[in-house]
Amino acid sequence: MIPDIYQADKNRYNGSMQYQRCGRSGILLPKVSLGFWHNFGSVDSYERSREITRYAFDHGINHFDLANNYGPVYGSAEETMGRLMDDTFRPYRDELFISTKAGYDMWPGPYGNWGSRKYLMASLDQSLKRMHLDYVDLFYSHRFDPDTPMEETLQALVDIVKQGKALYIGISRWPLEALRFADNYLRERDVPLLIFQDKLNLVNREPLEEGTLQYCREHGIGFISFSPLAQGLLTDRYLNCKIGSNGKMEGIPSDSRMANKNSLSQDALTPQFIQQLQEWNSIAKTRGETMAEMALAWVLEQQGVTSVLVGASSTVQLEKNIKCIQAPPFEQRL
Repeated sequence: MIPDIYQADKNRYNGSMQYQRCGRSGILLPKVSLGFWHNFGSVDSYERSREITRYAFDHGINHFDLANNYGPVYGSAEETMGRLMDDTFRPYRDELFISTKAGYDMWPGPYGNWGSRKYLMASLDQSLKRMHLDYVDLFYSHRFDPDTPMEETLQALVDIVKQGKALYIGISRWPLEALRFADNYLRERDVPLLIFQDKLNLVNREPLEEGTLQYCREHGIGFISFSPLAQGLLTDRYLNCKIGSNGKMEGIPSDSRMANKNSLSQDALTPQFIQQLQEWNSIAKTRGETMAEMALAWVLEQQGVTSVLVGASSTVQLEKNIKCIQAPPFEQRL
């Protein structure tokens, strides 16, 4: 059998992707980054995962975002990354910016969750083994732990960088006051906070409304948005849904996350929300875009946003998402 030898597109940095500086750092991130939250686990086709990641890299997406519990099953997205390193990306390791996280449930017992030093250290060691890496470019505290002293969590992150297991540190979904504390703590120890990750989209605007995005912008911290399409709500998949005569929502695609009860509840769909989706879709049409393209472009237009994390179940979907970087500016408030 002839081995599948990958050679990256020589034109991958020649304009199909744009890059933005991450806060006040030397890092430039692609405006569109690839997330491994879904579609890269052990239940998914490895061949499809390889096709998607190769397409992404060939089109200038060099930031892959993972976490210890991405799958399903837990850890399997990182194992997929390890296989990809071995059969595709090893020669290009220094071009890739790979992130992973720890903070959610990962293994039984009191040390397999949240933000203790023991958990973070052990989890990263496991992640490196699964991904066949000596270090990650970015390691996150995946969520705020209200019971572990912030100093313990943050000092573990500092020491992870000092040990060479991660080049940069990020935090995800910490409250604003905790973000301020973390920013000062890390800066005083010469391991400045590179980036903050949070959910930001047309439906969920908390980072804008609560001042998190403004704080990051003013203090030289990058910001990356996950779930910019609200797990598929901000696409054309649910535009034709309606309440049937039996009082239940009809028209939900059978292969959707909502139909499969995969992290998206049908409670999100109300007649009022469907009407809002239809209004946004009409605006997108006047801009010559799909609603998904417009939703991604809206996130990128918010001052302080460095990149959007998109998932992809196919190269066709990823190709459509990348179009958002060419979007015209918004002339009306959404």
